[in-house]
Amino acid sequence: MHFGHGKFTKSTMVKRIVAYYGLEGRGLRYYMGLIGVLLCVVLLCLPSAFVTEGPGPTRDVLGTVTLENGKTAQMIVIKGAKTHKDSGRLLLTTVNSYGVNSPAINAEVLAAWLNPQSGVLPREAVIPPNQSVEEYTDKAKHEMTGAQDSASSQALAFLSSQGVDTSNVKVSMNVDEIGGPSAGLMYTLGVIDKLTEADETGGKTIAGTGTIDDKGKVGAIGGIRLKMIGAKRDGATWFLAPKDNCNEVVGHVPDGIRDVQVDTLAEAYAALVKIGQGKGDSLPHCTVG
Repeated sequence: MHFGHGKFTKSTMVKRIVAYYGLEGRGLRYYMGLIGVLLCVVLLCLPSAFVTEGPGPTRDVLGTVTLENGKTAQMIVIKGAKTHKDSGRLLLTTVNSYGVNSPAINAEVLAAWLNPQSGVLPREAVIPPNQSVEEYTDKAKHEMTGAQDSASSQALAFLSSQGVDTSNVKVSMNVDEIGGPSAGLMYTLGVIDKLTEADETGGKTIAGTGTIDDKGKVGAIGGIRLKMIGAKRDGATWFLAPKDNCNEVVGHVPDGIRDVQVDTLAEAYAALVKIGQGKGDSLPHCTVG
């Protein structure tokens, strides 16, 4: 192979690259466009200041959960009283957040923004600027513990008001990585269901969400549209929605699910019984206002 000997300059190198890649005759507009594309790729790969959300897993509060050691256990454990099995399922619903522990890149945020089954929030709307990820996680766990305690006390108080002896009943709960207070309503209904002989669900899969306070009030939560999508995905045909969330529910209920507006524990339990009896059509939908 013969190599010529001549002066090799940067200009010569550029010309050879242009010739090799067939770029001769390309105008300024072409090169500006190429640079723009490269810049867009770089920008899409950079960390974002947003958090993306999607429908999270559901959990049957009447069923079992896998513990950290790999063993399974009842999600709601009751001692001191006889428990009863229900033929259906009561699903608590969750939202998955991405970009909390480590920033999501701009490409992920853009994909979520274009997806009608996802959501995008500023990171500071999820984690306050003065709060670390560890503090945020600890707070979510603390809120979940509080939700369990409220659910236990409210369920036993409700049953006592119905003439059920709960004096020796002890309730504990097993959860996995679920955090926050929004499972309070479904935990409460689960405890009541387990301690009553009636087959409240009537074999149906009923999902829901909402906090529960010390007066039995069902409180609003975040991400309810995504939670309804997750409920539909996992087989629910009914969804108990807090009255204070109804403005977000109207017009966004997935096909195949019937929403039911509830404001108190008493209303939620009455709705559960009616659904199980096949009389749920008369229950109130969410309305705006």
